[in-house]
Amino acid sequence: MLYDKARIFVQAGGGGNGCMSFRREAHVPKGGPDGGDGGYGGSVVLLCDDSFRDLQSFKRKAHYSAGRGRHGEGNQRHGADGEDLVVRVPPGTEVTAEDGTVHDLVVPGTRVVVATGGSGGKGNKKFAGSTRQAPRFAERGLDGQEGWLDLRLKLLADVGLVGVPNAGKSSLLSRMTRAAPKIANYPFTTLEPVLGTLDGDDRQLVLADIPGLIEGAAGGAGLGHDFLAHVERTRLLVHVLDLEPLDGSSPEDNFATIERELASYDPRLATLPRILALSKADLVSPEEAEMVAGIWRERFAAEVPAHEEWEEPAEPTPVIITSSATGLGLDELTAELLRRVPVMEPVALDEPSTRGIRDIESLADHRVFRPRVRGTFAVEQLDEGAWRVTGEVIDRLVARHDLENDEALAHVETRLHRLGVIRALEAKGFEPGDDVEIGGVVFVLDPG
Repeated sequence: MLYDKARIFVQAGGGGNGCMSFRREAHVPKGGPDGGDGGYGGSVVLLCDDSFRDLQSFKRKAHYSAGRGRHGEGNQRHGADGEDLVVRVPPGTEVTAEDGTVHDLVVPGTRVVVATGGSGGKGNKKFAGSTRQAPRFAERGLDGQEGWLDLRLKLLADVGLVGVPNAGKSSLLSRMTRAAPKIANYPFTTLEPVLGTLDGDDRQLVLADIPGLIEGAAGGAGLGHDFLAHVERTRLLVHVLDLEPLDGSSPEDNFATIERELASYDPRLATLPRILALSKADLVSPEEAEMVAGIWRERFAAEVPAHEEWEEPAEPTPVIITSSATGLGLDELTAELLRRVPVMEPVALDEPSTRGIRDIESLADHRVFRPRVRGTFAVEQLDEGAWRVTGEVIDRLVARHDLENDEALAHVETRLHRLGVIRALEAKGFEPGDDVEIGGVVFVLDPG
């Protein structure tokens, strides 16, 4: 079974606490502060690994935690950083975070930090100065980021075989490659995508047998979304059309249904190059098969779609008569696939790319960025003499310090002055002695 969906919880390590310590040494009656800093917490990193093919491992384990930073110690000994946790995922994995951020891991070796470890607290040695020579406080380490991630695997295949249920896709795949999909004479035999490798003289192509699509698949009918997701990354589509449908349906209607669902799901799919493979030719006479093929060739010649994927001039969609039972047309189809799917030139990491989806199209999306903490904050009045200050930088400041410690509180008030919080409160009508809620903590603020 192909596992193409998973939901995992990631938790980065918290930073270690800074140490409050003073030098204790013989014949040194007044040793100064020597508390070391806490270490950084480890981050959770997703690594695109070409040795993995699906998300099965995430069915057995859903929670992933990185190492916590060690606390600082006396004698200016800093805590060790927590160890990063590397979680390996197969190429083609799309990762969606709770805030809507999407990471597309396509190129093997790509890394993305999905949960950043918390920073360590400073020891009291860092707060010593000419006016505060013996600080009796230290910072706490901050918690690491955490949250749920939705993983979705979209197969990386060169060619996708699409069509209505029981159109003959699995039979074609089994004859053209070494894949062994389930084959039976009833609809929905294939319940999950199957990959096969097509061997050429000097290259290989990966073919994906996409389970049968039905009308309304783009809207979620049946398992439409699950199946259509695997078509997104293909570079060419083979539309397998049954010449003699068992259910008595019209091949023209079946063709229109599949094309409509592909375009509804993703407009890009409507522009992909495609080949029409008329399957099960052994069930009709050669004359009838040629007549039907001629009708389709005339139709495609009149349309001549513009393919945006490749720079080569557009050409009419090829129509090939095939039979998996007799092998008719399979060599022609193989040659056409090898001809129409171009060899992608390797792209250097320092070169921009403007070509297909299999190369590094948006390398900047895969680089690791560590955003700076936002310095903005907001002030609101809750009641007479009661205020609330919100903002990421303010919350981090309060979380780092023990406000029961008078020296730590004085340091926090000094930082609030420098950040402009006191000035913003006074502009709103704040009076010394009013209650101020910052980071979920309410205390009486009386700035001097």
